[in-house]
Amino acid sequence: MNTLHNPDRFMADLRQILSQGRKRIGILIGAGGPLSLKVDSTGKLDPNGQALIPGVDALTTQVLAKLTGTEAAAAAAIRASLPSGGNIESILSKVRLLQTALGDTMMYGLDGVGYAALGRTICEGIGSVVGARLPIERTPYHELVSWVSGAQRAHPVEIFTTNYDLLIETAFERAKAPYFDGFAGGHAPFFDPVTVAGNDLPARWSRIWKLHGSLGWKSECGVVVRCGGHEHAELVYPDHLKYDLTQKQPYAALFERLKRFLLTPDTVLLATGFSFRDAHVSAVLGEALAMNANAAVIAFQFQSLAGEEPARKLAFEHPNFSLYASDAAVIGGISGQWRPGDLPKNWSEIRASFWGPRGGANAFLLGDFASFCRFCALSYSSDLARSADAPAQAQDADSAQATA
Repeated sequence: MNTLHNPDRFMADLRQILSQGRKRIGILIGAGGPLSLKVDSTGKLDPNGQALIPGVDALTTQVLAKLTGTEAAAAAAIRASLPSGGNIESILSKVRLLQTALGDTMMYGLDGVGYAALGRTICEGIGSVVGARLPIERTPYHELVSWVSGAQRAHPVEIFTTNYDLLIETAFERAKAPYFDGFAGGHAPFFDPVTVAGNDLPARWSRIWKLHGSLGWKSECGVVVRCGGHEHAELVYPDHLKYDLTQKQPYAALFERLKRFLLTPDTVLLATGFSFRDAHVSAVLGEALAMNANAAVIAFQFQSLAGEEPARKLAFEHPNFSLYASDAAVIGGISGQWRPGDLPKNWSEIRASFWGPRGGANAFLLGDFASFCRFCALSYSSDLARSADAPAQAQDADSAQATA
């Protein structure tokens, strides 16, 4: 007998969790977040425009296209040597390894100094793409912050993201909502692992943890500092940390924070726009869920269940990992198609916030980052009505390319 999952049941439970402010809640945001925002050539919201920040595949293509001469040839050779052609993160990690290991030895036309220069060029290219500003108009990021700051909370909301952009920070600052990102100080804020590991700050201070680094980070006198702004693009990546002690501490502390969050009793992590192809993050999630049966991860995925293999694998291995795809779900380790039940009283507008037409058929909508943020923001409303200005942003086929 085929198993069926009723989305009304699970979304009613989720609305209660989101609106109460008592549970420990974390949000994991991947590349599908900025990918869901469509803008025109001037940076204003436009449902028919281009993604504010492209997915990692398009980002890799754009950055490598900026290279010329020997640098372009070296990057092409490195990419060809990586499994499935790699992506911009794995390419840059390899560049930095060669920078450290080669010295005067030549490889693909560059020596250690040449690879140091190539790394800087790649970072500048990444920064120019992911440094896009958050539009002034109300966006899904604004709505997510509205939900975060809309209730008195017993525990802070913790936002984990693999993105390098400053979109979520901008949304918090425009809303005058306080947050802590691991850095302390004014002139050149330094990374403070002691405060990251603790819970000394008030619950009204949200936490933002940039697992893969961020624009505005740099190494200064052996310490990682936040210089602010979008201009500095000295990005660092987890693969490289094994070979560079200077960069190890920020990432070690941030990944430990993710693990510690999931090891805390009665926590739920909501993943949005995240592909689960990042081995570092998936390993931490799997280990923590195996150790703590009282923690839960709910992954909201844009594609059909068949197209979400990395998340599906985690869902089958860990019954406290739930996967909500567009056509089906894996809940408690059981796969089943979505099938809404009879419409409860006063539920039609609420159902429309998570279930509706897409691609010619009805589908579960919260795999789209914009729909997820709207659902969170409206979780406080008992008389839900879809406003005329609801964001029409919808991820297109490019969302399939979004990776952590």
